[in-house]
Amino acid sequence: MHIQNLTRVPAFTTKDGSEIRELLAHRNSCIRNQSLAEARVAVGGVTAPHYHPRAEEIYYILRGAGSLRIDEETRDVGVGDAIAIPPGAVHTIRNTGDEPLIFLCCCAPGYEHEDTVLV
Repeated sequence: MHIQNLTRVPAFTTKDGSEIRELLAHRNSCIRNQSLAEARVAVGGVTAPHYHPRAEEIYYILRGAGSLRIDEETRDVGVGDAIAIPPGAVHTIRNTGDEPLIFLCCCAPGYEHEDTVLV
């Protein structure tokens, strides 16, 4: 059984500039085909526009407010929103609120720096 607690998972910065804590992935559990991470974007922060050639992603907003752009569409997002990001879609998220923007990020296959292309 593999259980990770957010308070014991080290944070690192992804290629797009978000701070993540990888909760479950091949690096720290028996999971092989996906990953689950908590991501944070600071007040006023924005991730670099990027895409993943292989991975599809799901963002689930836990705290804060933001503006999410996927390809040519921009939408406001907030607590409780689940967002589908298909492989190859250029995306970026901006924190538009007054607190950290915190969301879960699920990737399949699991997140890898090599599958992140900055644009």
